[in-house]
Amino acid sequence: MNHTAAPINPAQGGLSDLSIRNLFIIPTIVFLILINVFPLLWSLYLSFHEWRANSADDPVFVGIQNYREVLNDSNFWDTFTLTAQYVVYAVIGEVMVGFGIALLLNRSMRGKGLITTLLLLPMMMSPAVVGLFWKLLWNPSWGIVNPLLGLPNDFAWLSDPDRAMWAVVITDVWMWAPFVMLLSLAGLSAIPQYLYEAAEIDRASWWFTFRNITLPLVSPLLLIAIIFRTMENFKQFDMIFTMTGGGPGINTEVNAIKLYRMAFQQWDTGKSCAFAYIMLIMVIGISNIYIKYLNKAKQR
Repeated sequence: MNHTAAPINPAQGGLSDLSIRNLFIIPTIVFLILINVFPLLWSLYLSFHEWRANSADDPVFVGIQNYREVLNDSNFWDTFTLTAQYVVYAVIGEVMVGFGIALLLNRSMRGKGLITTLLLLPMMMSPAVVGLFWKLLWNPSWGIVNPLLGLPNDFAWLSDPDRAMWAVVITDVWMWAPFVMLLSLAGLSAIPQYLYEAAEIDRASWWFTFRNITLPLVSPLLLIAIIFRTMENFKQFDMIFTMTGGGPGINTEVNAIKLYRMAFQQWDTGKSCAFAYIMLIMVIGISNIYIKYLNKAKQR
């Protein structure tokens, strides 16, 4: 006997694939547009207008005047130089400490998993919490940093213009060096062991092995870590603000803090939007340079 299968009605069997796709994807796209794309376009629109968010007046179109004023402001370049110094010091410290710890952990040892987990705890904390925590540690009256370093109780860190930035950099390295360590450890564990065995047979020195085997094979992941940390440090706000307040007299007023003061204390909304887009262009340019070197490292 021939049995002909009856066609299945999608309405009886549930939602069709197209309906399920539309049900989940369309609301997500709308949400992303409202949360990400619209503020981006709205701030771009305001960057060409004179407007204050605390005013009921309508935005007044001024062209590129806001961009011109920001770029011609000497304080902007001083702030950018300070931010660049902070980024360079912090990223170099994170790479050196993180990569060094990864080299130490890249071996068979008891409790390696527990040690790695404990080392990753700082990067899991909120930057604001880390800033408040280290603000207490740097305090000259009851903090533990000065006694550990053998410094007198009146040796100030966060209130001194010459030392505050170094205190912030050390705190940032403590928090984010585990991120570099994690990526470096993943790269080190992926290096084939026969390369080290061949180098050992040839009696190669440790420096030759490190320079010709370890570093070239780990460099792509190191560059990825540097890209992420450079972008994040250029936007660093909460940790510095909670530690020092970001005052210009303390020499810790980086770009993000200056942008905050311009937007929410001076209420110069149009100019602050122009400032934000200049920062965005700079970060994109620096990231493209890193990506160029990352592509070269992958081709080796």
